[in-house]
Amino acid sequence: MGFLAKIFGIKQTDFRRLLIDGAIIIDVRTLMECKDGKIKNSKNIPLDSISSKIKKLKKQNQVIIFCCASGVRSAKACRIAKANGIQAYNGGGWRGLNRKIN
Repeated sequence: MGFLAKIFGIKQTDFRRLLIDGAIIIDVRTLMECKDGKIKNSKNIPLDSISSKIKKLKKQNQVIIFCCASGVRSAKACRIAKANGIQAYNGGGWRGLNRKIN
């Protein structure tokens, strides 16, 4: 846990534990962006398609970790999912998330 997290009581999400417990990673970048690299076993659903896929995602009954390039789009996807009753986490940028889970 980082210094600021300790001072402000910021709780760190254990993404590795979420994955062990059955969570899935959804990368909300465009298909072209994902061609430059992605997290192994992640699924690509671009942010502009998330709303149309919500029912399908909800039926899967799995925790979702969203990622993108920097964390902005994944935060939006996370809000959409949570508003629809899905347990979701913003994993931030895919490279940083990849370091946290490997």
